[in-house]
Amino acid sequence: MKNTIFICCLCTIFATSFSQNKNETMSNPKAPIAPVKPKKLEKHGDVRIDNYFWLNDRENPEVIDYLNKENDYYHTVTASTKDFQTALFEEMKGRIKEDDESVPYLYNGYYYITRFEKGQDYPIYSRKKGSLEAPEEIMFNCNEMAKGHKYFQLGGVSISNDNQLAIFCTDVIGRRIYSMQIKNLVTGEILSDKVEQTTGNAVWANDNKTIFYTKQDEKTLRSDKVYKHKMGASTENDELVYFEKDDTFNVSVSKSKSKKYITIACGSTLTDEYQTILADEPDSKFKIFQKRVRGLEYSISHYGDSFYVVTNKDKATNFKLMKVNENNTSQENWVDLISHRSDVLMEGIDIFKDYLVVSERSNGLNKIRIMTWSGKGEYYLPFEIETYTCYTTTNVDFDTDVLRYGYQSLATPSSVIDFNMKTKTKEIKKEQQVLGGKFDKNNYTEERVWATATDGTKVPISMVYRKGIKKDGKNPLLLYAYGSYGLSMDPYFSTTRLSLLDRGFVYAIAHIRGGEDLGRQWYEDGKLLKKKNTFTDFIDCSKYVIAEKFTSAEHLYAEGGSAGGLLMGAIVNMAPQLYNGVIAQVPFVDVMTTMLDDSIPLTTGEYDEWGNPNVKKYYDYMLSYSPYDNVKAQDYPNMYVGTGLHDSQVQYWEPAKWVAKLRVTKTNDKQLFLDTNMDAGHGGASGRFEALKEVAKEFTFLLDLEKIKK
Repeated sequence: MKNTIFICCLCTIFATSFSQNKNETMSNPKAPIAPVKPKKLEKHGDVRIDNYFWLNDRENPEVIDYLNKENDYYHTVTASTKDFQTALFEEMKGRIKEDDESVPYLYNGYYYITRFEKGQDYPIYSRKKGSLEAPEEIMFNCNEMAKGHKYFQLGGVSISNDNQLAIFCTDVIGRRIYSMQIKNLVTGEILSDKVEQTTGNAVWANDNKTIFYTKQDEKTLRSDKVYKHKMGASTENDELVYFEKDDTFNVSVSKSKSKKYITIACGSTLTDEYQTILADEPDSKFKIFQKRVRGLEYSISHYGDSFYVVTNKDKATNFKLMKVNENNTSQENWVDLISHRSDVLMEGIDIFKDYLVVSERSNGLNKIRIMTWSGKGEYYLPFEIETYTCYTTTNVDFDTDVLRYGYQSLATPSSVIDFNMKTKTKEIKKEQQVLGGKFDKNNYTEERVWATATDGTKVPISMVYRKGIKKDGKNPLLLYAYGSYGLSMDPYFSTTRLSLLDRGFVYAIAHIRGGEDLGRQWYEDGKLLKKKNTFTDFIDCSKYVIAEKFTSAEHLYAEGGSAGGLLMGAIVNMAPQLYNGVIAQVPFVDVMTTMLDDSIPLTTGEYDEWGNPNVKKYYDYMLSYSPYDNVKAQDYPNMYVGTGLHDSQVQYWEPAKWVAKLRVTKTNDKQLFLDTNMDAGHGGASGRFEALKEVAKEFTFLLDLEKIKK
């Protein structure tokens, strides 16, 4: 997920005027052509000329004017589909239970619930004391809080130990810059303690009056500082307790599940470091758990008199579990509990009084392993298909036999399940409802198939489609992937996706290298100087679904967002003939210029993911695939490109520059749209129904290309 780059040259500035004319007819609008203002960029003796570097200025009225012209062009060209967009929105909204609520969980004497009311776009956070029959206490009604804002996000909610006070953080721009405040949950009063420009990450010490919170660098937005605030004191006098000098690291603060420790986590792509203090002693000095060693990754969980450490120590590529006494925590004292396995990735643990629950991944599938501390009776939860996702959820209590986990598949709505680890019985606490009366999961087929990559590697693809389709090459197929940061794209259920499936689409997820779908090595083989494996894997998966006649190039569509948008940019440069259409959401396409600009949010922290272009071998490799730098005169597929003006992760100017260059370089007249949400950031519109409008735009783009009008 990143930001900007490309080519420039010459001293003379050729300012071409926008060609869109107000007198042009709705039936034949001309796309806006961005003025060319060449800028020379030079590194390692290599000169690039970026004609659209000037778009990197959201305060420039000319930039805003260009983005608005692109929006106008998109809306004009797609005017005939607006009614269909509206119908799709209503169709998707109609499947959602509006008056919905989460499964309550018990924490420190209160049941906590998140619920939605009919006709409302935002959640209500509430709780009940001691019993679900107790009166409801509304903590935060986001529908009220969002009034007057085009964007609203609540985050960082943390309840004090005495249950009296709540920290809460709000973002009203979409740039993930939060204001932190405190609410008295007894009186409803918002206290005067307010801190601007925070990350939305804060925790209470056990004294109910000391708060630790994080702030970011004002320019790069890197989370680099931990402050301590005392209730009632001026926030201007808050104490800086930690500053992270290394600009490749980010910091966060949390409290252990045991409530005994406050923890500062410092992390980069390849290295971790933790510091702790007793939560009962907030004025003490933080102690380093294990000092950072490049390449040593670890995470910690406290229970009893020990810490449990998930780590890659001793070349444990897929991680292992170790244990250490809380009074002597450096790595020479760590002792193996679960050894490293080359074919099983350890993803995390949940600790209970009598049980240890290990989340694993093998052969690309999630596994939940139940172990007793006594060492007897170990077992795995059983799952019968290969296109599912399972995951532990909210497990805040040590002294219980009940594990709460989630389950879903491509055709099975998500469920929250309470599993008794002693009796091996389960209770489905909630299954996602699909309204409208037409959904039956038995009407769909889901399967996992394997494509063969260029180098012989087998790449899994998860698929779902309506039963009865013929493999005749005529089915429209949407292939999705991400492929970066070691993030696995597990099969998941989507009510919105039904609008494609029920109109004949096949939906598929390509589990390409760059994620951790098949273990840590799967990630290592799709990053840095092996990044191109991500792109060729996706192309080979595309060729597979065509060869197997699930679809054809005339009906194949690709979708990816953020770093997955980089994937989209790469594949349309490398194999544009395979796709009829591509959706690129907030795409990281200006790789080189972004990674050379350490003032842009996230850049320095990602050198271990993409490489540091200040080193020539990484510069050369990144330049060879950077989508913006490799746009060339060739036919490109139909493309819908979405972005947000306030995006802090992939700056809006990356897709804007990319589209501007594509417009004057591509050799065909297929559709090319840039749709900029002028009020949102990386996550798009806030509010669950407003977000559906963006999905309706994307689906309409696909369905219109397939000439499906209803």
